[in-house]
Amino acid sequence: MGCFMKSKKANWLFLVIILVHIAVVTLLVRAGDRITLDIITNCLVSEGIILAPAILFLLPTKSRMNEVLGFHRIRISTFFMIFLFTVLIMPLVTVLNALSMFFTDNAVAAMQGDILGVSFPVMWLLMGVYGPFCEEFVFRGAIYGGYKKSGGVVGAILLSSLAFGLMHMNFNQAIYAFVIGILLSMLVEATGSLWASVFCHMIFNSFSVCMMFLSDWMMNTFYGGMMSDVQAEITNVELMAALSVYLVIAAVTTPIAICVLAWMVKNEKRVEIVKNLRAQRAQQGEYLISIPFIIAVVLCLGFMSLEFIL
Repeated sequence: MGCFMKSKKANWLFLVIILVHIAVVTLLVRAGDRITLDIITNCLVSEGIILAPAILFLLPTKSRMNEVLGFHRIRISTFFMIFLFTVLIMPLVTVLNALSMFFTDNAVAAMQGDILGVSFPVMWLLMGVYGPFCEEFVFRGAIYGGYKKSGGVVGAILLSSLAFGLMHMNFNQAIYAFVIGILLSMLVEATGSLWASVFCHMIFNSFSVCMMFLSDWMMNTFYGGMMSDVQAEITNVELMAALSVYLVIAAVTTPIAICVLAWMVKNEKRVEIVKNLRAQRAQQGEYLISIPFIIAVVLCLGFMSLEFIL
């Protein structure tokens, strides 16, 4: 049976995704008021931009989807531990998000008004289910799997996570998405299944959506104002205070999350497999980084810098 792709194709896929994204944004900017996307269409299009190229790259393979991308079954007990793992890494992600907010805006908060203008079930399906599935299908399935076919696991984890972070096209999300990508890749290796990272990503996004709607309801009920109005008043001093608290929490929860990850390795009987991954080396003549990847990174950084300046 043929495999999906190796590093060269994975890099081309990443480049195609970035080119399509830039082309769509350019088209919308040039169209001006003639084409406007509401938040629902925006979510569908944004995820479609990464999903469609991946499916096209997948078509030539002769293997079944679950064999190519790793949609393998995992134990019920592991699912419960994935939930715990997700909760434990949240403080770390919050710290990284807060750090980035000292020099750039919170990208999700900027869309908050549009998000809260749609019903909770719709936004939960889009951001809590549809988005995570598409992103895991592409970045932990196709791209990470492609890098892993060509060489060392560490390099595959780092590059696929870098691609995942840059794909968000803003400095705020790129920073913490890079770390999330590393943790999700480790989760895939710990369990041997892409479903693990999909489930973790869904829990994480669903929690964010729930907190956004819950906080807005509380602000409207008890303070009579939108949550965005309160957030706009947050100073660097208050941000530093929150950062200090979450930093202490993250220092405790992150090591526990790694222990939970180790437990999942044993529970899924992958101890020897994971040990062998450490000794895995790049295949002769195979390089994870190639010209398409470098071009994609340069385009991402250029786009993000331009958006930051403007």
